[in-house]
Amino acid sequence: MNLLRVPLVVLVLALLAQWLAAQIGNFFREKMGILEEAQQSDFSIVEAAILTLLALIIGFSFSMAVSRYDQRKNYEEAEANAIGTEYVRAGLLPSPDATRVRESLKAYLEQRILFYQTRDAAQLAEIDATTARLQSDLWSTVEASAAAHPTPVVALAVEGINEVLNSQGYTQAAWWNRIPVAAWFFMTAIAIFCNLLIGYGAHRKNWVLLCILPLAISTSFFLIADIDSPRSGLIRVVPQNLSALSQSLHPR
Repeated sequence: MNLLRVPLVVLVLALLAQWLAAQIGNFFREKMGILEEAQQSDFSIVEAAILTLLALIIGFSFSMAVSRYDQRKNYEEAEANAIGTEYVRAGLLPSPDATRVRESLKAYLEQRILFYQTRDAAQLAEIDATTARLQSDLWSTVEASAAAHPTPVVALAVEGINEVLNSQGYTQAAWWNRIPVAAWFFMTAIAIFCNLLIGYGAHRKNWVLLCILPLAISTSFFLIADIDSPRSGLIRVVPQNLSALSQSLHPR
């Protein structure tokens, strides 16, 4: 399962497995001989059907990956809105608490930006620990302020912190939401079977033709895996809304 988190590994393994499948299919064709005309007609129907099925599954998987990518982008925007709104609402708290909440929110915002940018597992663990500590500090501050001043105005600031915490939880859930391993397994199995048929149905051995389909399918797998890998892929969610908020809170 960890291999699916590295798109380049998916590309290499998929290309190798499908190329070997095409060669195996071609080997059986050489051993068993070319299909007769009547058999070739039936074979072409089966071949077209399985290729169509593979195309549909790849398209469906690509759609799943794109929808998850869009979800991660939307939650990044929601996080920026929640933090920005709470930074303004913090002014409703008593002066010492307002200052503390705003300073904690600035530090929290920087950690959220790092969450989107880092690729290092050790740094990510530090970010998660710091984020949890800041969340605890933010909640304890507004909780104490609400207990001392139980007014509707202070309640707005408490609600804002709750939205900040919820938005982080939604973001984390979206980053964990990946294409199921079972879907990858069945998609790969069908792709291998397609290449077996292509190799077996070839009229003669042509290295170029036997490489085209494996390369095309492997590239599709790479694209799907890249979009579905929020931290290790080339196509990543850029925290532009969080960065813009950070710049507005730290004017030069």
